[in-house]
Amino acid sequence: MTTINKDPETIRARNRKTLGAIKTEDLEVIFPSNGLDVMALKKTDLTISSGEFVCILGPSGCGKSTLLNVIAGFVDATSGSAFLDGNKIESPGSERSMVFQQHSLLPWKTVRENIALGPELIKDNEATKTTDHFLDMVGLKKFEHHYPEQLSGGMQQRVGIARAMATYPKVLLMDEPFGALDYQTRLVMQEHLLQLWAEFNSTVLFVTHDTDEAIFLSDRILVMSASPGRVVLDIENPLPRPRTQLIFTDPAFIELKRRCMEIIIKESMQLR
Repeated sequence: MTTINKDPETIRARNRKTLGAIKTEDLEVIFPSNGLDVMALKKTDLTISSGEFVCILGPSGCGKSTLLNVIAGFVDATSGSAFLDGNKIESPGSERSMVFQQHSLLPWKTVRENIALGPELIKDNEATKTTDHFLDMVGLKKFEHHYPEQLSGGMQQRVGIARAMATYPKVLLMDEPFGALDYQTRLVMQEHLLQLWAEFNSTVLFVTHDTDEAIFLSDRILVMSASPGRVVLDIENPLPRPRTQLIFTDPAFIELKRRCMEIIIKESMQLR
């Protein structure tokens, strides 16, 4: 495995050539449940350009997490396919990092050791420096020698986010990563994520139930239907970057939120 050079210009040049473009074609996923087949995704087609930040909204149970898990290589498609840079996704890979709804930290490792795990596995020749950077980024430098059980739930999730970011992946898959954080920390982490994305141009696919969060973060928003899930709205985000929390009062923000909420409410009613 090649050693990672952490010079920012080298990383940016590498990413411009190698970042992950995602595509799905006629993607369907069916799970067995109590002797029956339950369709989670139905004929789901999407295209995400290299370096794009895309948020996914939709009713609970519509298959948002399933879609991320297929792209991560954790779940096999029943039919159709998912591709990364034109190559069919058939298994997990180090070029894709995943942040789950709940942290997946190793309980026998400290905060520092958990964050360092990714850089060490990819043979980052500046693993210590990288770990220090992300400890500072998520505000946990003072807790670097604590174990996960000694942290609050929100702090545990911040460690999980830092660990995923610390490998500088081509594709960052995020399944409601900020849901466990308090409101103020959530806003700070959103801004940190945008800073990282702007610096390293990673492709981000971000699942959330928070429409405000989706609009603040994204280039595009995909809204999924009620189960079985499929994309029913694909809309460009017109708000200029860089963004601050003041965009929440922008008329364009309010209109985009209205359009998304109309679809989400309509689709949620289908679940009744």
